[in-house]
Order: sequence, then structure tokens, then C-alpha cells
Amino acid sequence: MFTDLASSSASVPAATAEGTPISTIIRQRLQDAGQRFHANDNIAAFLNPHELEQLLDEVAEKMQGVLDSLVIDTVNDHNTQDTARRVAKMYVKEVFKGRYTHAPALTEFPNAEYLNELMIVGPITVRSACSHHLCPVIGKLWVGVLPNKQSNVIGLSKYARLVDWIMGRPQIQEEAIVQLADTIMEKTRPDGLAVVMECSHFCMSWRGVREMDSKMLNSVMRGAFLRDANLRREFLALIPGRNV
Repeated sequence: MFTDLASSSASVPAATAEGTPISTIIRQRLQDAGQRFHANDNIAAFLNPHELEQLLDEVAEKMQGVLDSLVIDTVNDHNTQDTARRVAKMYVKEVFKGRYTHAPALTEFPNAEYLNELMIVGPITVRSACSHHLCPVIGKLWVGVLPNKQSNVIGLSKYARLVDWIMGRPQIQEEAIVQLADTIMEKTRPDGLAVVMECSHFCMSWRGVREMDSKMLNSVMRGAFLRDANLRREFLALIPGRNV
């Protein structure tokens, strides 16, 4: 993991190895560890300091090749002279940041008052990109939590930070919502968890059938929300702005 890499840098291939792209070095590191690196995986533990900047440089160079292959004159067109680096920075530092950065720090508090009533957080903004076409996925989600006296309580803003971290990768919506539910369950260990996500997919509205009004709505129910139909109905009925 990352801490091991940092403490044993002598065993890690040099990021500046002559003629070896940094992406190749990182990929080999992942493969040697038997670590999956799908589009929606986080690989921060396998990056050494400063390698993200080198990766950005490599992506910018390859993005320039894409623009050249699209027959765009980036030399004489003032609008696209720096587009390759802007796009590379957007992917590495913004849109796909959730792949390359560690999970946000979550301040956890004990459930000192033994709260056991339904709590709902949302709507939380969803910003992601579809793994199939790298088109934007934009929407919102709601989280319902039924705590118990052993549950950890996290600040309301931390839910938004977790969403931003998990959605900040190429995602498929039905996989993303499961990743989010798994993470919240692990961090808080409530009696029940419910997540509802509603998104517009630009791979459907911007290309293909170009259907502008269609959205995808899905949910994950865990624990008490899965077993108790009344609790599930209460949560869905209390989601503001949803007709349920």
C-alpha cells in the first residue's frame, strides 16, 4: 500500500526511469501487487509523491496526439493551443480525481445520545462520467441512515465528500451506488442504510438516441431498510422533491 511504498522507496521503480512512461511504472506496480485497476477503482495507495504531476504530463502529451489525429490545427488555432493540457488537468485533477486521491478524512463521533431515529441527508450533487463514453453523469442522491448506539456518527458534509470521492471516477451508476453504500456502511455501521440516486447521462442525451429528458433512478437498501417495508416507505416519502 501507499505507506509501504513511501517507506521502502528503494524497492520501487524510479518514476523517472529513462524511456519508461510513468503510467507503465504505476501499472506494473499494480499488477505486481495483484491489484485491480478498473475505471472506478481507487489507486492512490500505489502512487508515490509527485507521480500524479508526471502522469498529468503524460496524459497531456497523449491528448495532443488525439487532437492531432482529429486533424485540429492546435498550432494556429488560438482556441486549442493549450487544450491538450487543460483536458489532461481536468481528467487527472478534477473529473477523475477520485481515482488518484485517498479517501477524505472523516471525523467520527460516538453515538453518545444513542440516537436511533431515521436521518436523511440530501440532495447531494452527483458529478461523474460514464465509463463507456466518458460523457458526464450529473444528478443528485439522498442517504437515509438508521443509527444504533454502536454507530459512528459523521458530519453531514462528510457524506458529500464521500460522494465526490467515489463519483470522481469513470462510473456506471448501478455500480457507483453500491460502492457508496459499502463505504458508508463500513464507516458508520448503522442498523440500516438507504441510498437513492437520480442522474442524467450525457451518453444518452448528447449522443446516441439524444433523449434529453430521460433519467436513471436506482436505490440500495441495507439492513433495516431492506427488512422493514414501513421504514423504507417512510424514507422514500420524506425525500424532498421526489414523487414516490
